[in-house]
Amino acid sequence: MKIIVAIKRVVDYAVKIRVKPDKSGVETSNVKMSMNPFCEIALEEALRIKESGRASEVVAVSVGPAQCADTLRTGLAMGADRAIHVDYPGTLYPLSIAKILKALVDAEKPGLLLLGKQAIDDDCNQTGQMVAGLLKWPQATFASKVVFDEENKVATVDREVDGGIETLSLDLPAVIT
Repeated sequence: MKIIVAIKRVVDYAVKIRVKPDKSGVETSNVKMSMNPFCEIALEEALRIKESGRASEVVAVSVGPAQCADTLRTGLAMGADRAIHVDYPGTLYPLSIAKILKALVDAEKPGLLLLGKQAIDDDCNQTGQMVAGLLKWPQATFASKVVFDEENKVATVDREVDGGIETLSLDLPAVIT
């Protein structure tokens, strides 16, 4: 099974954020950027799945300006087998990213698409759900534990909810955040 992991380049979590003088957004020039911590968790999970023998390949994907290549290199250094950079210098929204990811999934044919639960820059938590809807794949959000049954092509996902832990069973291929 091939796993695609979407990773996002964001302002490093340890950087003190500065608002632009015109108050149009956050200052990002000359600011340390890094992989979104939740995307890093998704990539680590994909690598654990591969190390356990349940996946054949982990592909890291990032959409954005040329500087995203640095984030992808981090993903490769962590252990991803390949990296795909979709160069897009303009403003991106969750639905735009979801449509790009759908096109990549259609081309790559993975058995699993992993994303971070949300990005620390915009806190949107939308892309995973949108891409699952576009693909018509089952989804599990806020996953805390994932177990695979390769024979039946099913993933069992424990997710944290207000009342405790909810367990979902998803047919593969699926989207998990």
